[in-house]
Order: sequence, then C-alpha cells, then structure tokens
Amino acid sequence: MRKKIPTITRPDPTYAATLQQGDREVPGKEDEAQVTATKTGTPAADVDVGVDADRHGSERVPEGAVAPHQVTAESSDPHTSLRAPASARALSPTRKIDIRVNALERQEAALETCGVEPAHVVRAALRRSVKGWQLSPVFAPVAEERRTRNTQWQARTSLAVDAASLGVLLRDHDPLDVLSKWALIRGQVEPRIWGEIDKILEEISARAASPHEQHTP
Repeated sequence: MRKKIPTITRPDPTYAATLQQGDREVPGKEDEAQVTATKTGTPAADVDVGVDADRHGSERVPEGAVAPHQVTAESSDPHTSLRAPASARALSPTRKIDIRVNALERQEAALETCGVEPAHVVRAALRRSVKGWQLSPVFAPVAEERRTRNTQWQARTSLAVDAASLGVLLRDHDPLDVLSKWALIRGQVEPRIWGEIDKILEEISARAASPHEQHTP
C-alpha cells in the first residue's frame, strides 16, 4: 500500500528557501511587479524582477546610443567618406601648357644693374603675373616687341589654364591642332610678365634709394 503524500495547504518558508532562484519564476513576483508598476507608473512589462534585473542590467544600451550591431543611415552609405567638397566639384577642368618667357631688350640694362640675379626677377614676375589670372577665350596676337637673346634669363614652367577657354581658342584658331598651345596663349601671358618685370625693377630701385633718403638731414 502506497504512502499518502500530505497536501501542503499553506506556504512553507523552509521548503521555499531550498528552491533555486535562477531563471525560474517565483510565485508572487508577478504580483510584486504589478504593484511596483502601479506605484512608479511604469508598465509591468518594463520592470525587471529578481535576478533577471541584475543579469540583464549590464546589457542595456543607454538612450541615444547606437548598439554595436546597429548601422545608421549615414554610416551605411559607402560613399559618405568619399564625397568631394562641393567647391572641389565646382572647379572647371584645366590643362597644363609649357611656357617659355624672356625679358625684353629694353629691360636688359636695368636687369643687369639692379643687384638681383636677372633670372630670379623674371621668375618672380612670372609667378606674380599668373596669380589669379584666367585664360580668356578671346585670342590675343603675339606682341612684336624684341625679346632679349640672353637665354639664361628665360623662365620656363608649366601653366594650368582653363580647358574650356583653351578649347575655344583651338576651335577658332587651330582647328587642326598643329600649333603649340603656348602660341595660342602667349599673347595674353607675355605682356603681363613684362609689366611685372618693370614693377619689380621699380621696387628694387626704390628700396635701394630709401636708406639714403632716411639718413638725409
């Protein structure tokens, strides 16, 4: 005959203490969560209870932060970091042209006596003359002024010009593309350089004269 197991009709504190509190639900905790939600105004589904609150507390992501596995719309765009600035995209394409510039014969004497290497003066004038300059699509004929034969004073470099303006010059004055590109633009460039040479020579002369003027009683 089997032994009859007595029925438990009231809570047994001793028996309840031996139960594991791991992931099992404990009777009465659900009611406790409801009471907590009522007092704080938080839905019962958002209230962590017992050991689960301690175990999952460290896994919560702060409000406003992005979890490691989440990708925002900005970061998901593979071209975000490769986009060029609007100012760079707005620049017109250019084309480089090799140029060779000599001073004029009328400038030889001043260049030889200015106290500065003439080649340095010519190169400085070239840098000044092309700073901020833009090629015009209107063709300028080559000046007939006599250039110096001293090739040691010649300034040689490459100059980036507006490709669209150069294309107009090619279409109107060299449709077969047989001339050098320097021949198409030198009528615009050389006079500017000669004018800067004159200005530099004047500046050198003024600087040389200023110390004597300062000491004059």
